[in-house]
Amino acid sequence: MGENGAGKSTLIKVLTGAVQPDAGTVTLGGTAIQNNSPHRSRLLGITAIYQQPAIFPDLTVAENIALVNEVGGLARFIDWRLRRVKAKELLAEIGAEIDPERVAGTLSMPEQQLVEIAKALGGNVRALILDEPTASLTERETERLFGIIQRLRANGTGIIYISHRLEELRRIADRITVLRDGQAIETRAADGTDAATLIRLMAGRDLSVVFPKRAVAIGKAVLQVKGLTSAAAGIRDISFEVRAGEILGVAGLIGAGRTQLAETLFGLTPAESGSVWVAGRPVVIRNPEGAIRAGIAYVPEDRRRHGVVGELPVRANTTMAILRRIARGTVLQVAREVSVAENWVSRLSVKTDGIDAPVSSLSGGNQQKVAIARWLATEPKVLILDEPTQGIDVGAKAECHRIMCDLAESGMAIVMISSELAEILGMSDRVAVMRGGRMAGVMESAEANAESILALALGHA
Repeated sequence: MGENGAGKSTLIKVLTGAVQPDAGTVTLGGTAIQNNSPHRSRLLGITAIYQQPAIFPDLTVAENIALVNEVGGLARFIDWRLRRVKAKELLAEIGAEIDPERVAGTLSMPEQQLVEIAKALGGNVRALILDEPTASLTERETERLFGIIQRLRANGTGIIYISHRLEELRRIADRITVLRDGQAIETRAADGTDAATLIRLMAGRDLSVVFPKRAVAIGKAVLQVKGLTSAAAGIRDISFEVRAGEILGVAGLIGAGRTQLAETLFGLTPAESGSVWVAGRPVVIRNPEGAIRAGIAYVPEDRRRHGVVGELPVRANTTMAILRRIARGTVLQVAREVSVAENWVSRLSVKTDGIDAPVSSLSGGNQQKVAIARWLATEPKVLILDEPTQGIDVGAKAECHRIMCDLAESGMAIVMISSELAEILGMSDRVAVMRGGRMAGVMESAEANAESILALALGHA
């Protein structure tokens, strides 16, 4: 474990031979590895699976798996049937129902991650490194991954598992090593190590700093939803309200319909029935443009695919949703764009080399700030945040939570969708729980705890 910049990625690169160490040794099975390289480390059985899958999008699934597992020279006979059979066997081993003939570029992010796991299993894996492997997996797929990990452990494979999800580490880890500023701070037995201790080791911060919820005066209802239904989104008869200055946490298991609710409110999958009121006025939302006009903003879950455009600079990302406001006819007013971008970079404390730096050069936490800035620039009345701190480190989480508190204090109504119970409990004024596309219940923060939320989510309340 460790914050962004702690040295986790560099450590992976050293172990897999992409970066040569200045000192020290890496040994495998008691033998020091000399002249390591990515190719040599894979032949030795060291395999890494990264958070962003290394998939060739124009090749088939079977071809992607074969690239790292088949051996031989350039001029050799390829048994295409055997290649497909082998890919199918590896995918079946992890419970992935993916056609080996599918073009990899058509796969979803979770499916690409499963292909990466199948690629790893195809080799003689002696040491497996997993970097945030469950960030894009469903609960069912995560359970499959944990089953694979248990089988590999039983066969003698050593596993390094990098994650920000404390509950996962408690479940599968024997020991936890915390990195900070490029150094190993401490290694502890996972059993009996609590979240507060790990956070202090990672960042020198107390748990209360990560969830800096402030008491804010709650005003009148800003967003009112009554009987909202969308068959396309899989949500039915949903009713709730969010008041000025309030953070409504939306909890539920994977597949409960939380993201689908957000997409319906933002007009990505329009509702077929029900009503939405913003600031006391009824609104009809048929598309995102209508949602923006109504005063609703939505920061989606998948930051890299839908939240920011990595190749574009910070300033373009920040102003993308308000181009009509900062343009004169069809001509962009660059001075106004620069002014808006600099304002939000300053207000949200975005760490960047400048507003002309590509967003891809920023850390995950700062990319998330830029994604939030884009929608704050629209001056919304309601802000929907879907998994706002997914895949970012403890320090960046604290910053995002501070921003949420500042926005609530300014009178904004916030809907926060999160899979982390600690975040739901630490940041919400009220908690709404979804199950099966319906609203299972809403409770005040004082009534909410892990047991009551899970009881509603599982239908046991």
